[in-house]
Amino acid sequence: MNQMQQMMIQAQKMQREMQKAFDEIDKKEYKVTKAGLVTITVLGNRQVQSINIEPDGFDPDNKEMVEDLIISGLNELFEKIDKEREEVEERITGRKGGFGF
Repeated sequence: MNQMQQMMIQAQKMQREMQKAFDEIDKKEYKVTKAGLVTITVLGNRQVQSINIEPDGFDPDNKEMVEDLIISGLNELFEKIDKEREEVEERITGRKGGFGF
């Protein structure tokens, strides 16, 4: 087996490991609570599972604040998911940015 074949086999192995890890992230639940009023749960594949707004959040005076909390919470969760995916890539490939091609 030549060196090129060995590199291809290694790359395929890393790709399988990364896909398995990403599949696990996709199924994992991520949750954040903002200001004690809004709790958001999403899966790692970014599918929103639930948004819970506490009764105090239904006050019409809180409308904009609750909307901002939802946006902030979703952005925070998506950043967590991205960070975890990047950490998986770096752990498996040994470098930031995955395979680099």
